[in-house]
Amino acid sequence: MYKIGLTGGIAAGKSTVLNWLLTHDIVTVDADVVARQVVEPHTPGLEAVVAAFGKDIVRNDGTLNREKLGAIVFRDEDKRHQLNTILHTYIYEKMMDLTAEYEAKGYETIIYDIPLLIETGWVTMMDEIWLVYVDYDVQLARLMERNGYTQEQAKARIDSQMPLADKKKYAQVIIDNNGSERDLYEQLNELWRKECHRFVRRK
Repeated sequence: MYKIGLTGGIAAGKSTVLNWLLTHDIVTVDADVVARQVVEPHTPGLEAVVAAFGKDIVRNDGTLNREKLGAIVFRDEDKRHQLNTILHTYIYEKMMDLTAEYEAKGYETIIYDIPLLIETGWVTMMDEIWLVYVDYDVQLARLMERNGYTQEQAKARIDSQMPLADKKKYAQVIIDNNGSERDLYEQLNELWRKECHRFVRRK
């Protein structure tokens, strides 16, 4: 199984790239979706998070209150690291289960959509890294427009992540999203022409 890690940063355009990939029948594993699944009510993942951060982060219906948890970990790097460490094992197990399922169905390549691919060490498990890159100023402007944030709010969220410029050295493929959506799709079409042979499914 050939593993490609797709990563980026907030407001870099990774979701747009992922949606394009899905239209080409490429198998993807979305770490954000998996991360939500492992903290659903009555899961060991949620129990572990509650043990670390308290019962106040659970709503009356048993679901995780992401806003309360976010308020705890957003500005505290140690707590954010603690949360990521707790979830890593559960996310890893679920993603490996999905990988085995796709491999059994004859797929030879999977793209893993992992926002914290490099920060959490997933990078070492990948055969190739694709980075969706934008300059800091472009990232800032897009986040402010998309979410209605002030400049200070947008900067705080961007600065809580590893800078995209620092991620470049890990990437074999850099998808530059500083331009228009048309520019992005042209890059993706060219990338597909080069890489499509990897995504042939065994019968």
